[in-house]
Amino acid sequence: MTYQETVEYLYNSTPVFEQVGASAYKEGLSNTLALDDHFGHPHRQFRSIHVAGTNGKGSCSHTLASILQAEGYKVGLYTSPHLVDFRERIRVNDVCIPKEYVVDFVERERSFFEPLHPSFFELSTALAFQYFAEQHVDIAVIEVGLGGRLDCTNIITPLVSIITNISFDHTQFLGNTLAQIASEKAGIIKPGVPVVIGETVAETKPVFQKKAREMQSPIVFAEDAKEVTAAEPLTEGGMEYQTKNLGKLRGELGGIYQAKNMNTILTAIPVIRQQGVVISDGSIRVGVAHVCEATGLEGRWQHVQSNPTVVCDTGHNVGGWQYLARQLKAQECRQLRIVFGMVDDKDIDTVMGLLPTQAIYYFTQAETHRAIPVTKVMEEGTAHGLKGKPFDCVGKAYQAALTDANKDDFIFVGGSSYIVADLLAFLK
Repeated sequence: MTYQETVEYLYNSTPVFEQVGASAYKEGLSNTLALDDHFGHPHRQFRSIHVAGTNGKGSCSHTLASILQAEGYKVGLYTSPHLVDFRERIRVNDVCIPKEYVVDFVERERSFFEPLHPSFFELSTALAFQYFAEQHVDIAVIEVGLGGRLDCTNIITPLVSIITNISFDHTQFLGNTLAQIASEKAGIIKPGVPVVIGETVAETKPVFQKKAREMQSPIVFAEDAKEVTAAEPLTEGGMEYQTKNLGKLRGELGGIYQAKNMNTILTAIPVIRQQGVVISDGSIRVGVAHVCEATGLEGRWQHVQSNPTVVCDTGHNVGGWQYLARQLKAQECRQLRIVFGMVDDKDIDTVMGLLPTQAIYYFTQAETHRAIPVTKVMEEGTAHGLKGKPFDCVGKAYQAALTDANKDDFIFVGGSSYIVADLLAFLK
């Protein structure tokens, strides 16, 4: 098979959450453990850092990988979902897993895994762990796919566990209260392994404290550490931070929500150092300032062009939009234009209630079976007083926004990772 045929085979023969949603979710770790046993427990051959949370885990994972690379480590990075190419999920020092490796893995192992009927994520995780072991990475940053307790990444015993925050997302799997969701994500806390918690609310903090006590795991709350004392968006993109121990710090990632992520990262670094990982202050500065270049991260308040300014962001749930909506409303521009769509398991009604009413909207839908039809998106928007037109794909919506825009306008593209993925594919 060619690489493209192999990826199509993976999509078509294993349930893919990104494409079909809930039916791809497999509860339990039986398949993961069977795959892990078959490959000889590859995750035991490298050190790791485990990152969970509702929002921010991707930014934190990429930034930590960038910092470790700046220190000179050979770093594996496993994240999801991908935006354009499947191989984005599995990287070593920003080099995506080779196409040939993916093809050879599937052809060599399909006789074993086909009878298991694993999910796409179960198989991707086994592939990532095997690749990292063969590449002899010094350390891997592993992002949880969904939840934590039953996520197939949860077979690792990391040096440090990180949980960024808890808000409502994937409630059909993780629970309908913040405490229930926190309990699922706290499932990554391992016996004796330190855990860093980025943000808490009254319902979630006791859950983390209880789990840490049970596991006899040292726990640190980033909110108490207050490593970031102030944060300001930079006009050229990115953020400038005032920090407790490093003075001024320039971060490449934009978005006011990154201040919380940076506080979590800077709180986690001393804990990681305590596990014998050398990280200099200089590597922190370099890693934070060059995270996109070092890891290929896209879609986090990403500047696409100027005159007019175009920004895209993968924020896709209520927790993310509480920050994005504030930042959009604060933009000083002639006219705010928003290309917007969502997928079917998100709380579109609450998100719509956060969106700025002064913007002109270009309602659209991503090329995934899970996309909310554009007619429904526009109907919801109209009910919330949002004015705009429907477009049947992201490319058309984006082109219309560009055509309508003055050079002093601000165009935002988002609402879903899949909307951003379609934009980036269109641009490339």
